[in-house]
Amino acid sequence: MDQPDKHIEIWNNCLQIISQIVEPQQFKVWFRPIRAVSLSDSVLTVEVPSLFFQEYVESAFLDVLRMTLRRVIGEDAQLRYKVRPVQNQPAMRLSGQRVPTPVNPEVTVNTQPSSNPSPFVYPGLHKVQIDPRLNPAYCFANLVEGECNKMGVTAGLNIAGAPGKTVFNPLFIFGGPGLGKTHLAQAIGLAIKEKFPGQVVLYVTGSEFKNTYVHAVSVLNKMTDFLAYYMKLDVLIVDDIQDLLGHGCQNAIFNIFNYLHQSGKQLIFTSDRAPADLQNFEERLLSRFKWGLSVQLTAPDYKTRVKMLRSRAEREGVELPDDVLDFLASRVKTNFRELEGALISLIAHASVERGRSMMELASSITETLIGEEKSDVDIAKVQRSVCEYFNISREELVSKSRKRQIVQARQIAMYLSRSLISNCSLATIGQEIGGKDHATVLHACTTVSDLMATDKVFRKYVSDIESMIVPVSN
Repeated sequence: MDQPDKHIEIWNNCLQIISQIVEPQQFKVWFRPIRAVSLSDSVLTVEVPSLFFQEYVESAFLDVLRMTLRRVIGEDAQLRYKVRPVQNQPAMRLSGQRVPTPVNPEVTVNTQPSSNPSPFVYPGLHKVQIDPRLNPAYCFANLVEGECNKMGVTAGLNIAGAPGKTVFNPLFIFGGPGLGKTHLAQAIGLAIKEKFPGQVVLYVTGSEFKNTYVHAVSVLNKMTDFLAYYMKLDVLIVDDIQDLLGHGCQNAIFNIFNYLHQSGKQLIFTSDRAPADLQNFEERLLSRFKWGLSVQLTAPDYKTRVKMLRSRAEREGVELPDDVLDFLASRVKTNFRELEGALISLIAHASVERGRSMMELASSITETLIGEEKSDVDIAKVQRSVCEYFNISREELVSKSRKRQIVQARQIAMYLSRSLISNCSLATIGQEIGGKDHATVLHACTTVSDLMATDKVFRKYVSDIESMIVPVSN
């Protein structure tokens, strides 16, 4: 006869073992919120707070889980996940973090004074109706997801479904220029406004916040109104937080942060660097930036660049040949902004210079964008650099050897020849590397692109070799 609570007993036994293996704080944060749902044969189903939570547990504790389940259930043990509905999610408590009491986003603020009023509540101030200052173009539908931003998008969608009630509060997005920090932050704000129209959302840059603060203090002497205005928000998005310098200004954002966070409101920040690398910031403020989730956005890989170009071209109502999109993605690699600029420039030139082919225009535009530093790159230089890096001879590189290292080096040489050499055909690349046909070269480029997106070690190989061919100037 089946025991109805057998799954709970099994999971409790697992937790007992896991608690002896992982650190107490890790156990508290990542295992306590998991609930056993059912047990069928050797398959244990558990419920987790979010998809991100599941991905993190699987990546960080896979070996621990596998060993524990086999020990408790047997060699055939399997673990399945079920994402808990948002309304059933308990609050998670992190180290040093006060967990906000859940509030209904549709409930307006009670302006009646209490017997013990908060020092942050100002009588007579009602829920404000403000322009969130969000650009409709920066929605999730227009945001291209790839390995470069997957974690941020996952967290953002979780936040949009339950602002202020997830473990991602605050969300701190950082990375270099043009990588989509503003787009992601605003996409979250737009999604919240769409799902919860009553939520008061505000997007502001760090410099705008600072200027408004200075104006309130020194010109209008309206500091009380300034703080009260921000404390009425449900979602605060501060872009380029690194610009928010000055003791008084940081003290203001510190107080606003505390009030909003303790009230269960959502905070989102973006920066060009990680919290630990911010200069001239008060330690108490930096520690609060680290309370939730810090997500780094990185340069998009080849597949994501092509996907982004195709998406933006469709938004502009323009259909571009695949070889032109491929060429742009191969040449402009730094960030989304430069890639988008190249595409818009190409579309503009194509509407005027009708006598030139799209590929010719694309070549001219990218040459202007990335400069002349790659003009001396040829197939011979690419092959020499690859051979030097892998410590093989050119004869081995162009041979028919199927040794893993030789094949990998050969594919990287073809990929970099295509990426770094302007107007170099697939047939030419193939001819110079052992007489391969264009289909073989195309397959090699696709393989390298896929591996770069999934294998950090392989991606470093390609990056290191590219730096040897085209040194980065500081």
